[in-house]
Amino acid sequence: MVSPLAPKGGFPSLPIVEGVRFAAVAAGVRYKDRVDVMLAELAPGTVVAGTFTRSKTRAAPVLDCQAKLGGPSHEGAAFLVNAGNANAFTGLAGIEAVSAIARGVSDTLGIPATRVFTSSTGVIGEPLPHDRVTTALADLKAALDHGKIEPAANAIMTTDTFAKGSARTLDIDGKKVNIAGIAKGSGMIAPDMATMLVYIFTDAKIAFEDLQSLVSQQCDATFNSITVDSDTSTSDTLLVAATGASGVDCAGNEPFAGALFEVMDDLAKQVVRDGEGAKKFVTINVRGAKNQDDARKVAFSIANSPLVKTAVAGEDPNWGRVVMAVGKSGAEADRDRLSIWFGNVLVAKDGQVAPEYQEAEAADHMKGENVTISVDLGLSDGTATVYTCDLTAEYIAINADYRS
Repeated sequence: MVSPLAPKGGFPSLPIVEGVRFAAVAAGVRYKDRVDVMLAELAPGTVVAGTFTRSKTRAAPVLDCQAKLGGPSHEGAAFLVNAGNANAFTGLAGIEAVSAIARGVSDTLGIPATRVFTSSTGVIGEPLPHDRVTTALADLKAALDHGKIEPAANAIMTTDTFAKGSARTLDIDGKKVNIAGIAKGSGMIAPDMATMLVYIFTDAKIAFEDLQSLVSQQCDATFNSITVDSDTSTSDTLLVAATGASGVDCAGNEPFAGALFEVMDDLAKQVVRDGEGAKKFVTINVRGAKNQDDARKVAFSIANSPLVKTAVAGEDPNWGRVVMAVGKSGAEADRDRLSIWFGNVLVAKDGQVAPEYQEAEAADHMKGENVTISVDLGLSDGTATVYTCDLTAEYIAINADYRS
């Protein structure tokens, strides 16, 4: 069943990004009768930047991708992604699986194994049957096509209820520059980054150092500002490939940076909208904190609180739970300067219930699909915005049955 928060109209129409071809097949890694492996072939000259989970139990594919960033861009490259098995906590077997897949892609596409970036998502702790992936490589190569980004997006899903895509097209000096991205993510979502796999492609021309700096900077306000359940994954990967095929130099170009941010922001919010069992999309705004770090502490404390999230699910404007989350956050706070809003309804001011507060007005706001909780700590100018979802009985059912 597709999330009620899914974008209307289904998967969007994404522009062709020159220099990239896609394919997806059913390899039977874990799932039966569904596509579960995708391949993206990248033209020579492609630059690849990325950010990854900082989990201390990072999966073998993550460590391998991190080591390969910044490689020679004159060679071709490829992304190979499987769903159903995370190839995490699998010891030497996990490393060997990554190597086998990279060698297979290298032989199939005629590119160096050092330019093959692999990702895996799914169950942790089970050896990846990588032979099922390598056996499918010939079919993947035969199916490669510029227009198959949607099947690729479908292939990387696990508990996702919809494939996620986003794009922007710019006109720079009379030439078109395209950006198109896909993502997966539904549960085990929290910085850094989340159980997310994100692949963004552009035909912009940009050096690795410039692209990496841009991606790292923009990740904080996008993929590192979302949470579904406070659990950080072993496998989070964001890769951005710039093929240079447009011939337009976008280093330092503000419209390009803005468009890339919009794609990242859109995909990040789609992950939250597909949060396991989610019925409501929640925006947490914090201002007046001592500094930005404190603002983020408060925002995530509210966003990750099971009591706050279940109150949202129950459409209950229980502002006392917000007070609790602020107090436990570890950030500097003064009870008597604290103000809280649900939507545009002022609930509490200066440490107590606002004189004009009417609970029925706040309850009306909680009934919508989009809920906003705002807090002013009244201390300084630190601000933060975090996106999350409610916590429902369906979340428990999905995760209780995940391996069965």
